[in-house]
This record gives sequence, structure tokens and C-alpha cells, in this order.
Amino acid sequence: MKNKLGIVLKGLVKENPVLVLVLGTCPTLATSTSVVSALAMGIAATAVLVCSNVCISALRKLIPDMVRIPCYIVVIAGFVSIVQMLMEAYLPDLYDMLGVYLALIVVNCIILGRAEMYAKDNGVVDSALDGVGMGIGFTLALLVMATIRETIGAGSFAGIELSFMEEFKIPILTAAPGGFFVFGCLIALVNHITRGKAPVRKSFDCESCPSAEFCRKGSCTAAETAEKEGNADGNA
Repeated sequence: MKNKLGIVLKGLVKENPVLVLVLGTCPTLATSTSVVSALAMGIAATAVLVCSNVCISALRKLIPDMVRIPCYIVVIAGFVSIVQMLMEAYLPDLYDMLGVYLALIVVNCIILGRAEMYAKDNGVVDSALDGVGMGIGFTLALLVMATIRETIGAGSFAGIELSFMEEFKIPILTAAPGGFFVFGCLIALVNHITRGKAPVRKSFDCESCPSAEFCRKGSCTAAETAEKEGNADGNA
């Protein structure tokens, strides 16, 4: 039981997908201008993340290794389509608020990353718990950013005007530069809190890329060959 709880809790702070792993930056910056849109995006992404993790984990032994990424995308796209249709039918205002970013959950790095790094190697229950933990971590990061940006930037919370903030608003926080500023500050804060505990990527070469085996015979090899030829020409 303790191990199961640990799977869920690691996504909250220690391996937070947004503030530690720095994934899903696009929807984070785009939907964190409002608490309502941030919460809606977080719940939608969590639902897709959990369902896709469960499905991919259940099918992991049936999916050929060489086509697993396309298969993952098809599975994720299926669940995103379901979420879109449900939201358009029952929550049209939220559907319009999220706009294109709802459909872009298909290419959200958090969802594809957890499928590749966790669901394909673990059981259904553990994969579901991982999805829950990462989804909650994603939602919390969005809510914290949205609260700061909407409260201080727009002088409101969840669309409710805060009269006492009228004279203290900093409108730039609702714009892109303000979003990056808040994002950077939160990353720095979490990095300070998790000092020595959060995972650190030590290498950014091809060997550390989860897709290296796919492009080894293609782009990576071509790049390495070109680099070697360039060095040879330079030495000559």
C-alpha cells in the first residue's frame, strides 16, 4: 500500500510533470491565465492520462516495439476525442474557453512521456496510479500559476472580481511574458524545495532520448556521420 501511495505522490512535487520534468509547457502557459480554464484543462488532461496509461499498459505485450509510438498516439487521440465530444455536449462554455488547446492534449508531452517511460513497462494498476499522480501534479501546477496570474494580473479569481486588488493589478502577468516569469519563479521554488531529491537529467545526447532506437539508423546516425565528416575535413 505504501508503494502504491508513493507512485501517486511522486507526481505532486518530487517529479511534478510541469515544474520538475518541464513537460506540457504550451498548455500550461496558454491556459493558466484563468483559474477556471486551468482547472478544466487539468481535469481533461488527467482523464486522458489515466485512461491512456491503463489502455497502453493492458496492451503493452501486444503492441509491436517498432510501432509503439504511433500506437500510443492513436490511443491517446481516441480518448481526447471522447473528452472533446463530452465537453462540447455538456460543458460548451469550457469547450469554447479551452479552444484548440483541448485537441492539443493529443501531443501533450506529459501523456506521451508517461506512456513511453512508465505504462509500457508496468502493470495496469500501477500505470493508473501513475496517471492519477501526474495528472494531479499537472492540475496543481496549473492552478497555482493561474491563481497568481489571474489574481495579481487581472484582479479576479475564477472570474469573480476582487475589488481590493483593483489598484494593485499587474496586467503583464496575464500576457505571455508574465506567464514565463511566473513559470520560472515556480520552477525555482520547487527546485529549492526538492534540492537533491528531484530527478536531474545529466545528459542530453541521443543515448538519453527514449526515441533513440527509432532514429538511430536515420537522423541520429546521419547527424553523427555528418559531424565526423566535418571533423575529418577540418583536420585535413
